[in-house]
Amino acid sequence: MPGIPFGIIQPTVFETSDGKLRFLCRATRQIGKICSSTSTDGGHTWSPAQPIDLPNPNSGIDAVRLNDGRILLVYNHTLTARSPLNVAISRDHGESFKTALELETAPGEYSYPAVIQTTDGRVHATYTWKREKIKHVSFDPSGLP
Repeated sequence: MPGIPFGIIQPTVFETSDGKLRFLCRATRQIGKICSSTSTDGGHTWSPAQPIDLPNPNSGIDAVRLNDGRILLVYNHTLTARSPLNVAISRDHGESFKTALELETAPGEYSYPAVIQTTDGRVHATYTWKREKIKHVSFDPSGLP
């Protein structure tokens, strides 16, 4: 709703290849979207957070800028649950994303992802698997669109 804050929490921050800082975060007011904000002065000030075109059921997300400059995001691509758990890729500094990979599709809760890229170029993601354990997956992002 206009004039009502989104209640954004748990940001994931990355530097874009054009030198800006951007954060993506979840919104607690059930707007159903991931929100984004940008800083052009090293994080001293930020633009007002705005929803982007990816769904989010008020669940945690994580992103990393890959060695090739693309932004990789792990998130739940749904409005209502914490399944599925997806990977999306941005080629435009985090302005827009395309779903690239499904990490989990079975019923259950897959939440609180953390993602990094190691020096060998592989991406490693961890997340809560069905509230039973922490799962680790690794993949080569070079084949992702």
